[in-house]
Amino acid sequence: MAFEPVKETGGTLHVVATPLGNLDDLTFRAVKCLKEVALIACEDTRRTAKLLNHLGIKKPLISCFEHNELARIDELLGRIAAGEDVALVSDAGTPTISDPGFALVRAAHERGLKVSPVPGPSALIAALSVSGLPTDEFFFAGFPPRTSAARRARLQGLKALTATLIFYEAPHRVVESVGDMISVLGDRAAFLAREVTKLHEETKSAPLSEIASLLGARSEVLGEIVLVVAGAAEAEGKSGSMNEALARFDAEVQMGATPRQAAKEAAQATGLAARDIYASAAARK
Repeated sequence: MAFEPVKETGGTLHVVATPLGNLDDLTFRAVKCLKEVALIACEDTRRTAKLLNHLGIKKPLISCFEHNELARIDELLGRIAAGEDVALVSDAGTPTISDPGFALVRAAHERGLKVSPVPGPSALIAALSVSGLPTDEFFFAGFPPRTSAARRARLQGLKALTATLIFYEAPHRVVESVGDMISVLGDRAAFLAREVTKLHEETKSAPLSEIASLLGARSEVLGEIVLVVAGAAEAEGKSGSMNEALARFDAEVQMGATPRQAAKEAAQATGLAARDIYASAAARK
């Protein structure tokens, strides 16, 4: 879609991050912006109306989601070109990051209109920041494909990356998805973040196999999920022997860890499976 460039005048498209769950995470600047814009474009008007009601803000809302975003572009950018400020929000987190808004933002740039970020919550950054995995270089892979064959092909393309890998996944596919990760990537160190900032927030630092067992034992997995997985260098660099793992296990036990906790720590340090370390430690007795 090509547009005639427009000189950067008029209003601004504000890309506003909103809370993942905890409303206290909304920034002062985001509140100020939502109060001052002429119009708010949102993924779901009902969800955004609840947020605005909580804040005591009354603003016109217009839906802008996956299936109508292209149809909204001319209307929204026309209003911005005419001098109005418009806020773009998604249901939760930062718009355009595995959420609608990319086409609108790109079209705004093509027309020479000003686009300004109002930064805030992002599930992938929140999970990465507490994962304990390297943060100096990471690759956000978004949602893996829905079918196992396509998912494995995608993972094969990511296998050699040395950066920490970050995935979003739907709760009803996560067990199968983690199983494919183990098959293609190996049993790497990983971090599960479920329902980040919400009432039932859950985090787990463990090898992929343990995360698969944890989720697979449940009758149903609920909530939004982020998986952070060690990159190739991290996975390959942790290739310690069982003797090294058992030495780490013993040290952790001496410091007060339970045997299962000690096995997990030894697994993180050596790259071996926690269950194997636990079994080997038990077999010595």
